[in-house]
Amino acid sequence: MHLDISQNPTLPITKPEVAVKNLVYAYPNQQPTLKGISFDLKAGERVALMGATGSGKSTLLENLIGLKQPLSGKVQICGVDVEPKNLPKIRRHIGFTFQDANDQLFMPTILEDITFGPRNYGVSHADAKDKARKLLADFGLEMYANRSAHELSGGQKRLVALATTLALDPDILILDEPTNGLDPAWRRKLAQILLKLPVKVILIASHDLHWLGRVTQRALAIADGRIEIDQDIQPLLQNGEKLEAVGLPIDW
Repeated sequence: MHLDISQNPTLPITKPEVAVKNLVYAYPNQQPTLKGISFDLKAGERVALMGATGSGKSTLLENLIGLKQPLSGKVQICGVDVEPKNLPKIRRHIGFTFQDANDQLFMPTILEDITFGPRNYGVSHADAKDKARKLLADFGLEMYANRSAHELSGGQKRLVALATTLALDPDILILDEPTNGLDPAWRRKLAQILLKLPVKVILIASHDLHWLGRVTQRALAIADGRIEIDQDIQPLLQNGEKLEAVGLPIDW
């Protein structure tokens, strides 16, 4: 819910953790995929990013973390412009998981995958290892600590990729299709974990609409390169006509 503070100056004004203003992005020799995207994410928000396949969800997420650079517009993370010179500072605050977990898992064992990030930021080997083992226990994967990611199922890889992200204790967590490959029990477990995380903002891109309804409060829906919907998620999930209009039939 967006509060109108203009009539009540006593309400606190909080700065957004993520601010996107008039973002335009195009792949080489193509028409823009993102056409003037604007939104803010504030501390305490858990937000669903929804849209049909090819609508630009992953492209938008990759602009947020600086993997792609927009043609125009601006992205700010914690008040800092997302541009090449600021990326090391910005990425210390953001945890990001890709659609394909293989993009994040490259060490000989998954224990080493999870400790890799913290060690890069100066965490001692012992402390990084303790953190990794706790995360593996939380995800029910402690018995796989010394195995290669290649030995895991697709769903297990996704959980390990998330663990590598959480090991850095990010302020902002951005997840791209986190439930892909997870069975119902693990989707429930993942929801329980996410709801307890002490992060400021969670942004989740997913087609798993009912699951999003359990873990997020607000929905952003992209269609035709623009944010067409920005509202509380529960009433949106009850509005089949509105979802159908952005390519998301609720019953399919």
